[in-house]
Amino acid sequence: MRAAAKTPVLTGKTILVTGATSGIGRAAAVKLSGAGATVFAHGRSPEKTDALAAAIGAVPVVADFARLDDVRRLAGDVLRRAGRLDAVLHNAGSFHARRTITGDGFEATFQTNYLAPFLLQSLLQGLVAGTAGSRIVVTSSIASHLGRVDLEDLQRSRSPYRGLSAYAYTKLLDVLFVAELRRRLAGTTTTAVAVHPGFVGSHFGSGTLLPSFFYRIPVKKRYLLGLFINTVDEGAEPLVWLATHADREDVDHPYFSRFRAVDGPAVAGDEALARELWRRTETLLEPWLG
Repeated sequence: MRAAAKTPVLTGKTILVTGATSGIGRAAAVKLSGAGATVFAHGRSPEKTDALAAAIGAVPVVADFARLDDVRRLAGDVLRRAGRLDAVLHNAGSFHARRTITGDGFEATFQTNYLAPFLLQSLLQGLVAGTAGSRIVVTSSIASHLGRVDLEDLQRSRSPYRGLSAYAYTKLLDVLFVAELRRRLAGTTTTAVAVHPGFVGSHFGSGTLLPSFFYRIPVKKRYLLGLFINTVDEGAEPLVWLATHADREDVDHPYFSRFRAVDGPAVAGDEALARELWRRTETLLEPWLG
């Protein structure tokens, strides 16, 4: 296991971390703030978000990704208060064991893990692209290799719902989102990457291919820490490294497994698929993008 990457001094940098009140998002926010960055720490709970911000000197921003109006307000808040945005860590996500439909009419895992970060990035893109050397880091998962995309059924309403399958699918959508975003950013100094942070011993129970083993039997993940399960601090390290590493060439790759640039999940016709997925996603989000 690679030793912790040294974080450079980040004084003068502004970074947004979504899902910052727990797990690897919280660990990343703490590390970035400790290195001198102005951190916009996002959370769903106002109480937890305010408490974190007070503890580390961050700027609290609150939004429930199950409500896309909240995501618009979050973007507007950041745009009003930040003169630059050196990095966005799209880390917030959820896992639903049963099919749930949000008030916006979308399947909840699809909305929180894919539509919400897509909308947020779209609304912030001008500020991000206008900040030289900016980075966009999307937390994906090795589970993305299990995902399958049907453009005619993006919410998988025709298939029986399985929590892990829905999660894996959204993590694949995130990888395709990054692929198309990278194409659109060609020729700029902004870099977009997706990253599998490794198996992490957090309360988030879906980032493994074997949830029935690791998360549902009475084996505590803490007994596996240091073997092939990372602590939350270790899980945050590749996100922070990708967002702050000085050498752009080292992090200019579509997909990382922790610190290694590797091939992402194989998808037939992935470039054309990523473009068409982007187009259809924008159509779904028209009421919130306008």
